[in-house]
Formats: sequence, C-alpha cells, structure tokens
Amino acid sequence: MVVMLVGMSEPGGQPCGAVDRLRRLEHVTDTALAYVEPGDLVRELLERVRELIDADAAVALIHDTDAGVLVPTAASGRGYDVREAIPVPVGQGFAGSVAVQKRPIVLDRVDETTVVNPQLWTQGVQSMLGVPLLAAGRVVGVLHVDSVTPRRFTEDDVHLLQVTADRMALAVQADTSRSEHAAAMALQRSLLPAQLPSVPGVALAARYLPGGESGVSGDWYDVFTLPSHRVGVVIGDVVSHGLRAAVIMGRMRSALRAYALETEDPAVVLEKLDRETGHFEPGVMATVGFAIYDPSTHHLEMSLAGHPPPVYAGSERPATLFDGPVDLPIGARLATRRRRTSRLQVAPAGVVCFYTDGLVERRNTSVDDGLNRLCGAVEAGSSADDVTAAIMEKLLTARNPSDDVALVVLCRTNGDQTAGQE
Repeated sequence: MVVMLVGMSEPGGQPCGAVDRLRRLEHVTDTALAYVEPGDLVRELLERVRELIDADAAVALIHDTDAGVLVPTAASGRGYDVREAIPVPVGQGFAGSVAVQKRPIVLDRVDETTVVNPQLWTQGVQSMLGVPLLAAGRVVGVLHVDSVTPRRFTEDDVHLLQVTADRMALAVQADTSRSEHAAAMALQRSLLPAQLPSVPGVALAARYLPGGESGVSGDWYDVFTLPSHRVGVVIGDVVSHGLRAAVIMGRMRSALRAYALETEDPAVVLEKLDRETGHFEPGVMATVGFAIYDPSTHHLEMSLAGHPPPVYAGSERPATLFDGPVDLPIGARLATRRRRTSRLQVAPAGVVCFYTDGLVERRNTSVDDGLNRLCGAVEAGSSADDVTAAIMEKLLTARNPSDDVALVVLCRTNGDQTAGQE
C-alpha cells in the first residue's frame, strides 16, 4: 500500500520546531560540501540524511536513460549492498514509480508486490520514503530511505529528503556530464584516422576540433584506400551531441567502410548506410558526404546525403562550391528516389575541401558569408597543409569553435607530394 502522509515531527515521529527544522536543513545545504567531489558528495549526503531522518538505510539510484532502469549506486546503513542490488525498471516497483510520477511517495508495505529489489523485503524493511532526483525537470535518479520498524514519515521528512535530493541531483548531473564528455572525446578521437593514407599523386590533410559550447557532437571524417587503389573520403555530422552522438558516429563509420568494400558507387554505399541506420538506429539522422577519388584518372565521384557540398578550386578557376545534387540526409526516411552520384574532374594542382557546418556557421552571420570566406581561403596550387592552415586562420578566429569542426583537404599533385597530416 502506498500512501502520502503529512505532519511535522522530529526523527522518529516527535514534534519538530522551526529551529530544529532549520538545523536539519543546514546539515544538507552546508556550503562546505561545495568543495567535495560529486561521488563523495552523494555518499556524504546519504550519511547525513539517514541520520537526520533516523532511517535504517538511505540509497541513491541513478537513471540509466539508455536502458530505462534505475541503478543502485550508493548506500548508507543496514548492510545494504549496491553490488547485489538489481536495476529497477522505470515505472515498476517503488523506486520506478517515484521516477515516473516525479513526486515523493511513502510506502507502508514492503514485499514482492511493491518493491523490485528482494534485499529490501528479505531484510525486513517495513516503511520507505522516496523522492526523485530532478535536474532541469529531468529525472536523473531516485533517493529513498527506509526503516525496519513501522514508522510514520512526515511532511518534514519529505521536505528534508527532497532538499537533499535536489542537491544530490546537481552533483549526479555534473559527474555524469563530465564522465560522458570524457568518454565521448576518447571515443571520437579513437575513431578518427590515426594516419592519413599515402597515395601517389595525392596530398591529404585533415583537422578535427571539438566544439567549446555544445560539447562533443557527431562530426567525423574518414579517409581510406580501397582495393582498387582509389581513395575514399567521408565527411559526416550526426544530429546529436555527447556520448550518444559519438557512439552512433562510430557505428556509421564502420558500416560505411564495410559497404565501400562491396561497391565503389558512392550513392549505393549511402543507400546501404541509410537502410542500415533506419533499421538499427531508428530516429537517428545524419548528413554524410562520400567521395571516391581515382588517382589514375583524376576523377572524383561523390554522393551527398544532406551534407554541404565541398569547395573546389582548379588551376584556372577560383574556388567555388561544387555544383552537384544534394539528396536527403541519412535517416530522413522520406526518400522517394535513388541517391545520386556526381563526377568532378580534378585539374592539375586542383584542391577539394570537405567540411562540416561548424566551420562556416556563426551566430549573427549568414551561412553564405561563411561559405564565401571558405572559398576565399582555398587556393589551387597550394599544398594540402597550407590550404588547411589558411582555412583555420580565416574561419576559426576563436580558439574554441561553438560547434565541432571536421575538415579534409585533398590536393592533386605531380606525384612527389603524397603525405598527409592530421
């Protein structure tokens, strides 16, 4: 049976005055705790609130959004072992109900019909009080306390536990964001080519810069040689941020490489990638450009899935946007016709620049302005490294761009300059 109880009391059910209530709140809002590491702060708050409410145990469960469960992470009191505790599906049992309803709940019957974790009823817990951990209106976990003797949790207990949960939620969110950012950065860096291929008649250079405001996103590039000795160039941007974007980017990168071994028609490769993404990553959307360059014929074949066209500069023409068709993004699920491949003949000393939108988009300025500046930075006859340096200097005046930037430059050479750099 789940009920909401109200009243004012000291721990254990005794009357609680205003001075005592203030003293209890001060213990969980202590400014000195601001200097405690997030993980240690959660454990310290559990200890304090358990003692203040006079509960036998206090437990923090963190919301795993991907799995849709609450994972017991830290506990205080009564030998509660989080290593033996099972995850609680959101919406099931006591903690799952607190998460779904986003409100405090008091439980006065603890058994297999009301609680998912068997530790609680086998240890003889009789009463429980749980509150949600909320950060910007989003549930990041659940905090609950319990007693092995029947007791009446009061409105004062509810308020104190919710204040504790609010502070704990900020620590959990900060710790999660920091961990996810580090993991996303490590994953994204590991998936970028460690070394660009060396191909006669081709010079390559590439750069990747993480965004300073939006965090790690799904921007990526890839350059690889094919069995035919042609060069594949990929530029892409997953419509998401953080660890999820990096994970999806990694899956798409691997799938595209596999499809490029099956066929060297860029449009067919992107069609296969679109089908794979729609089946295994429903709801995901990404822009992708895939080009294959043949050093023997100097033909570059390319298919664009919603991605900005590359910039091309020839020996006798200024840099302009490549005038080829742009099809729907990967995952759009609205395609009514086959994807298209277009062809570009790269002239001697010609330069092709592939990029993501973070390079040309800026607040309070038009995209056209960014594209014009990019074209102005690309000059035929320059080395790949010089073109890359000129682009970075003219378009990235700030040390940290607001969005991720991926950039690949391909130059046709006389065959004596083939090295590439990241």
